[in-house]
Amino acid sequence: MKLLTTAVAAILPACLLSTSALAGKADDTLNIAFTKEVEHIDPYFNTAREGLLLATAIWDELVYRDQKTGEYKGVLATSWNWIDDKTLEMKLREGVKFHNGEAFDADDVVYTLNYTVDPKNGIKATAKTSWIDHAEKVDPYTVRIHTKGPFPAALEYLANGVIIHPNEYYAAVGPDGVATKPVGTGPYMVESLDPGKHYVLKRFDGYVETAKPKASIGTVDIRTVPDTNTQMAELFSGSVDLVWGVPADQAEKMATLEQFQIVNAPTMRIGYLTMDAAGRSSPGTPMKDVRVRQAIYHAINRQGIVDALLKGSSQVVDSACSPVQFGCDQDLPTYTYDPEKAKTLLAEAGYPNGFEMELYAYRDRPLAEAMIGMLAGVGIRANLNYLQYSALREKRLKGEVAISFQTWGSNSIADVSAIASQFFKMQGEDDARDADLQAILDKGDFSVDDAARKAAYKEALTYIVDKAYWVPLWTYSSNYVMGQDVSFTPTPDELVRFNEISWK
Repeated sequence: MKLLTTAVAAILPACLLSTSALAGKADDTLNIAFTKEVEHIDPYFNTAREGLLLATAIWDELVYRDQKTGEYKGVLATSWNWIDDKTLEMKLREGVKFHNGEAFDADDVVYTLNYTVDPKNGIKATAKTSWIDHAEKVDPYTVRIHTKGPFPAALEYLANGVIIHPNEYYAAVGPDGVATKPVGTGPYMVESLDPGKHYVLKRFDGYVETAKPKASIGTVDIRTVPDTNTQMAELFSGSVDLVWGVPADQAEKMATLEQFQIVNAPTMRIGYLTMDAAGRSSPGTPMKDVRVRQAIYHAINRQGIVDALLKGSSQVVDSACSPVQFGCDQDLPTYTYDPEKAKTLLAEAGYPNGFEMELYAYRDRPLAEAMIGMLAGVGIRANLNYLQYSALREKRLKGEVAISFQTWGSNSIADVSAIASQFFKMQGEDDARDADLQAILDKGDFSVDDAARKAAYKEALTYIVDKAYWVPLWTYSSNYVMGQDVSFTPTPDELVRFNEISWK
């Protein structure tokens, strides 16, 4: 962290003389910096947070969760009711048009949902709709969504990233066409894009306002700027109006300057270490031994890292979920920071002198390096492999990673099924491959009784702790840095809704 602090200190003197802040407001253009490249703008083909932000601007979901009340409100749907435990009927909004003029109706909903659940289409964000068996058209403005089983969290999922494509356009151009020219019904339409690097969004004047408001700002210009120091320099120069995820030390420096607003807000994102308990990366990986996994748990001073590096409203967690999610019980067994206990467990597992391994990460290098230092203290010599998110995800899907430092924001879905069931149900990036754990999670996912769901999830989360399949680390808070003319209130779901940002 010293290098980061030094870099900011070097930037400050020159930039304090510059005029910033008013450039965006003057031409009604909000300039935003993304840290991470979006591999594909279609939200069904990426799982990055940045991709979800673009999705909520360009497309609409069927429903919207009010961030203040938690109430579900209509967007592309106007009303809904359960016909039975596995059939959700939705009435659709009339008079809505896509950016290309195509009229919205039931055909678009049925096409989109059935496309996403068809395995041959190879979508990456499978958790969004994996609970859906199929959708059917009842009439031009009525659809029925048939679930694979009782799924009480259906509305929560539908409100978060289950966007609707125009069926005629999508059938004509496919994912490749959408990657360069996306079309939605959202408050912003894409004027131009350089995939993964630059997106220019224009306010869609034909937007039908619902619970999701119209856009206030005329243009949103988004560029991928991976280096945080470069982001800070561009804030000073006025070429960027808003960034988030700013490291604590840099945010503290920026807070001393009057031309910026700094807001620290809690998020749904948690960090964790996931270990290859199933032995997919190598039959002989030490990660197959529960004592090794427990030793790694004991070796990490989670509170120390939160206090020294994360700060803000971040806190240590013991559950494989975010405390704000339904069913995320925090009253679980835990592993204290105890290096000597870690050494004892390693010796019992046959590694009295430790071992060498590759530890993978895709973000927060200083945090990864801090954990590597702590592992070294108990004899585990970890070499850092720092990759792009998409590259690391592909390696994990192929079972090529023994241990990695990950974060997950659950696609902003406030339900344990969006994280524990995403990573522990015998597919995708599940490093445990434990059928018994899957069965427990199924009880929580498919029960229509809230008490039964909570009990099942607590059992599953306790099981994960006992087996040390993950080392849950901490919740993330996010530091937002913005010009004084920007009016924006962050929400815990970590969604920066461009249509809810305005000028002061």
